[in-house]
Amino acid sequence: MAVTLKDVATLAGVSVKTVSNVVNGYAFVKADNRRRVEEALAATGYRPNMGARNLRRGRTGFIALMVPELSVPYFGELAGLVITAAQRRDWNVLIEQTQGTRDREQASLASLGPHLIDGAIVSPEALEADDFARLDPGVPMVMLGEHAVDFPIDHVAIDNVRAAQQAVGHLVAMGRRRIAAIGQNPHRGTAALRLAGYRAALAEAGLPESGALVAPALNYHRRDGAEAMAALLDGPEPPDAVFCFNDLLAIGALRAAAERGVRVPADLAVVGFDGTEESAYSLPSLTTVAPDKSAIAQRAVELVHRRINAPGVFPPEDVQTPFSLRIRESTTGG
Repeated sequence: MAVTLKDVATLAGVSVKTVSNVVNGYAFVKADNRRRVEEALAATGYRPNMGARNLRRGRTGFIALMVPELSVPYFGELAGLVITAAQRRDWNVLIEQTQGTRDREQASLASLGPHLIDGAIVSPEALEADDFARLDPGVPMVMLGEHAVDFPIDHVAIDNVRAAQQAVGHLVAMGRRRIAAIGQNPHRGTAALRLAGYRAALAEAGLPESGALVAPALNYHRRDGAEAMAALLDGPEPPDAVFCFNDLLAIGALRAAAERGVRVPADLAVVGFDGTEESAYSLPSLTTVAPDKSAIAQRAVELVHRRINAPGVFPPEDVQTPFSLRIRESTTGG
């Protein structure tokens, strides 16, 4: 039979109310009573009935996480970190995959209501301000990533322009002068910011920008990177370095280079973006911009928690989390 608060109270020699106060984290419990309750909780293996607790609070015990593609390692890794951060607050996470299309993102948001979830963390690629304006105001929401929406909502991201500028600056410092970029896409906020950083680094180094060295990518998958890299290498002035707007594009670029006998990094230096686990195990290992995904997940969950517990009290926050440039074999050779 399930252990009850009364069972714990009897073993600890305190009231049921005292056990409830300890279980719910209330501070005003005598130290000796708290110790006895905690020992009794451990001895009985008591687990709170989260469903009943949430019902009393008018909560569901769930938050939603909306991402474009779980098959993209960045989003898969981020989802795992959000789940871990949410579990620390006794939340379950419902994950919605949108493929980054506006129709799917609109449908996902429309399905989110306070009868299903307590809050949501969304990573959109195509939504516009009007879409957010139609949201149920009873659902606290935090936006992740680089998608710029002129709407008062909490937002957690890194400084993509500065991160891209640092990545390309590293290539310049390694003596590269014909630096290509793979990932231009007018429908991705990510692409615009990372392209701006790429251009800023070239300008700072006094290097001319060549449209022939900026390759588009319809999607950010390995195949797109391989195809774009092949086109660049087959062009009249092949690059001696390439900055890819995510790690999957960069890994595709490494494959295309290997198929053509192009040595990395002797002939071609390659940098990715996202700091995924896969980047450390490519051959050669990939230099990449690594957002602090753990910080992104934790801050997003913290903001949702604050909105749920104090709705309308705090103005929206625009939070920038750290990033680092992980320098590996694809640019240094060692």
